[in-house]
Amino acid sequence: MENLAVLLEDRGIMAIGGEESRDFLQNLITNDVDLLSETQAIYAALLTPQGKYLYDFLLAEQSGTILVDVNSTQLPDFFRKLMMYRLRAAVTLEDASEDWVVYALLGDVPGLGTEGGSSMAIDGGIILRDPRAAKIGARAILAKDTAEQTLAALGFNRADRSNYEDRRISLGVVDGVADMDQEKTLLLEANFEDLQGVAFNKGCYVGQEQTARTKHRATIRNRIYPVAFEGAAPSNGTPVTLDGKAIGTMRSTSGNRGLARLRVESVESGSALTAEGTKLTVKELDL
Repeated sequence: MENLAVLLEDRGIMAIGGEESRDFLQNLITNDVDLLSETQAIYAALLTPQGKYLYDFLLAEQSGTILVDVNSTQLPDFFRKLMMYRLRAAVTLEDASEDWVVYALLGDVPGLGTEGGSSMAIDGGIILRDPRAAKIGARAILAKDTAEQTLAALGFNRADRSNYEDRRISLGVVDGVADMDQEKTLLLEANFEDLQGVAFNKGCYVGQEQTARTKHRATIRNRIYPVAFEGAAPSNGTPVTLDGKAIGTMRSTSGNRGLARLRVESVESGSALTAEGTKLTVKELDL
């Protein structure tokens, strides 16, 4: 099987340093920063105080600096939000996107652990097994000047974005910008617990109370599901209907697979769903 490297042009990198950087993040984000090390990356989100989604990101550590892999369209607002929370903490924040490129790696990376989040240093950068689901493959955060040489030495060939999207969507892994609604989506609606993006045994963080209540009271009314279909892919945002009544919306698609935000009670009914006249079949997460 060919090793493929997909340039993720929509990703930016924020560098967070300073002696209080870990405590700073621990009090803000959904996952446990104590899990983060130079050999272990994590996935997390920043929420509103009401527990609604704002930004999701991957975190990796390099020589005491935390590199945050976040959607580039969200990075400016994310940066301002962290600056607002920083106050007088001994923390440095830098948009380091000009120094790095981010690739999804589909294939075998010599020396990289098989568990989700396993990471290693390489040529001044970092390669990590995707902490959301190891089946997605690896993520590489590489110096712009040497990225091509690093990938060639590892035996990876450049491929287009559809290869990564096919893998992500078929597994049922959300993309924050494509599949979630800022200030509207509850974390567990987007399967964050399954994606290893939330720790229920850590201390308080922004939005923690609502997230914990949602889990323990089992109050999720909507959820993002993987779906399969035949024919033309329904557009992102298209209503999904059950017996002619709207019960959700389509999200991202690739090939004949997609993600859809659906009312849980409607999915459990087992009835046929449609979007733009296309029949949808709901699938299970494959993580």
